[in-house]
Order: sequence, then structure tokens, then C-alpha cells
Amino acid sequence: MVSWWQALTRAAGRYPWPANVLLYAGFFSGGDALQQVLRGGPADWQHTRHVATVAVAFHANLNYVWLSLLERALPGRAPRTILAKVLCDQALGGPVYVSTFYAEWSDVLAFCTADQLQPHSHSLANSLHWTLWFSVGHLPLFFSTGR
Repeated sequence: MVSWWQALTRAAGRYPWPANVLLYAGFFSGGDALQQVLRGGPADWQHTRHVATVAVAFHANLNYVWLSLLERALPGRAPRTILAKVLCDQALGGPVYVSTFYAEWSDVLAFCTADQLQPHSHSLANSLHWTLWFSVGHLPLFFSTGR
């Protein structure tokens, strides 16, 4: 009989993208919950849910694709190659990660304002459109920085 750990590692090897997305969501959610505990206040599970949503919709996918591209561009495990990967990640990836928070929320605010001006407006926060925009709204910024 196969143990649960062997089955889990086999599934992660077979489906690396979903496994990485779930791992990132777990790390981000666990980190948020731990931070709330260390601050001594009551647990805010809604905030933790939002953190997990951002991790699944944005961070995990971007990190998986970015690190895969970085590994293809700079293959190997030599110290010089690892240093080059870290420098590329910090010089190119870091600003993209940080700037998406500022660009994303300004876009959401602009869309909410434009939606409120429509004659028959509906709440963007509860619509599928907002959910899709939340995950792909940063792509123009990402591609313009990549050039």
C-alpha cells in the first residue's frame, strides 16, 4: 500500500503547476494566520481568505511561470548561475511583484468609479468580471516591464 506522502509527491510531480499554486496559497495563508497570532489580536479569517485568494489568483501563477522561464534561460546549479538567477529575480521580478499592488488597486478603483457612473450599474466586487480582472489586470504592466 502506498503511503499518503508518496501519493502526494507523485501527484505533485505529475501536476506541478496546481501543486505549486496550492503550496503558495498554504504558505501565504499560514504566514498571515501566524502574523495575526503573533500580534495578539483576534483571528481575522476573512483577511486570511483574501490573502489566499491573492496567492492563488496572482502570486502563485506568476512565480511558477517566472521561475520556469528563469530556469530555462539560466539552466544549472553552479554558484555563478544561482547568483545570476537571484540577481535577475531581484532586478526584474521584484519590481513587478511590488508594482502590481499599486497598479492593481488603482485599476480596480477606476473600474469601480466608471461602473458607478453607468445608468444600470452592478457591483463589480461581486461579479465574474472583477474576478477575472483581478487575476489578469497586471499583465500589461508585466509585459511592458519585460521589454
